[in-house]
Amino acid sequence: MTAIDYYFISSSPFAYLGHKVFHQLAEAHNFEIRYKPINLAGVWEKSGSVPLAQRTPLRQRYRRIEMQRIADIRGVPINLEPKHFPVDPGLADRSVIALVQAGRDPSGFIGRAHAGVWANEENIADPAQLTAYLEAEGHPAETILAAAQGQDATDTLARNTREASEADAIGAPVYVLNGEPFWGQDRLEYLAHALESGRPPFRP
Repeated sequence: MTAIDYYFISSSPFAYLGHKVFHQLAEAHNFEIRYKPINLAGVWEKSGSVPLAQRTPLRQRYRRIEMQRIADIRGVPINLEPKHFPVDPGLADRSVIALVQAGRDPSGFIGRAHAGVWANEENIADPAQLTAYLEAEGHPAETILAAAQGQDATDTLARNTREASEADAIGAPVYVLNGEPFWGQDRLEYLAHALESGRPPFRP
């Protein structure tokens, strides 16, 4: 089965906006998603990107336009000024790692975390909120959160971050097919074409 490495963070608006479409693509093309949460600051350190607050006012304004435009096309709600943003996604991201390590499908939990930030005014840094998401998806919340706070999850997050940089990830989300990176949910059409055509991966 074809596999795609999915590098993301739970608080990314663009991962949120692409979440449903990406998973529909996986179902349509029967590929495996390898969920790999990252430390975004670690990826930015290698790619030369900077945190939102350090970007020029022009780029910050354009980002807000893009978020509205994509939300309109995707048919999902978006709050440009969420109550809990910026937010530390670390515990949520390590919970995804713990779910994967337990052999569980993290997609529903990820979707709830994304929407929690960008639609529902929820704090994904709060363990109680994550417990609610996990329980709603039928996962053993206490076990998963305990694993998320363990060294193995921390080490895996660091390894994912290194692998993302090695795969030429610029930010998040990034989808990597056969070593070829597709940065941003607006590249899902390109990813679909690569899958449908069966072309060999492009290299720098």
